[in-house]
Amino acid sequence: MQPRLEAEILLAHALDVDRLYLYLAPDKPLSSDERTRYRGVVKQRHSGTPLQHVVGEVGFYGLRFRVAREALIPRAETEELLDQVIKRAPRDREIRCLDLGTGTGVIAVCMARYLPLAQVTAVDVSLAALQMARENATLNEVGDRIEFLESNWFAHVDGKFDFIASNPPYIRSDELAQLPREVREHEPTVALDGGSDGLEKVHAIAAQLREYLQPNGVVLLEIGHDQGPRVKKMLENIGLVGVSIERDMAGKDRFAVGRCPS
Repeated sequence: MQPRLEAEILLAHALDVDRLYLYLAPDKPLSSDERTRYRGVVKQRHSGTPLQHVVGEVGFYGLRFRVAREALIPRAETEELLDQVIKRAPRDREIRCLDLGTGTGVIAVCMARYLPLAQVTAVDVSLAALQMARENATLNEVGDRIEFLESNWFAHVDGKFDFIASNPPYIRSDELAQLPREVREHEPTVALDGGSDGLEKVHAIAAQLREYLQPNGVVLLEIGHDQGPRVKKMLENIGLVGVSIERDMAGKDRFAVGRCPS
């Protein structure tokens, strides 16, 4: 992010105003209290706290979401995962959708918001993450459209789904130390660590997928840029058809898509 933009976001947060206000009143001097608050948030950011945690929220897919240390900060790649879901999902009939590892709830909330006939279930092993996801569902006025479920992947999930979407941990354990400091120190390791090969959690999901997909049901997974061939083979080995690896806006392999046979 450009330094000027980040400075504006921090100033707007300190003043509790929209960024537009800064342009409408560019010459308005700060009071002593305002300068103190601004120094405080700048110091917090300088210490390595992610910008999103400093301001407490993030924009995602046209909506606002609260964020905190209990769950992974939503990334642009996950917005692209939602693009993959939205363009494939029918809007003229009821469908069941499952968000595995919901975190802040962005996938579940956006599915409920943009797919008006979808029945959505959001799953996470972390009670703190589920509470944040509930708050974000209420914030975006879809709290009554989503079932929140504490579960280690499919452990407590019932029924079959037309769409299963997940952004599971996919970073190799030995790569965690190489992540940027603000990620290592401020985001939950459980949401990042994909085990020795980065695919431990993807394997766990794939092992049970067929049991939870409707005939012609679709799974969409966010994956690491170097994991495409392995995940494609994994999904084909469990009997999914039409398996493909889709690229993100940067041209990197990022999403695995497969369909349960009819």
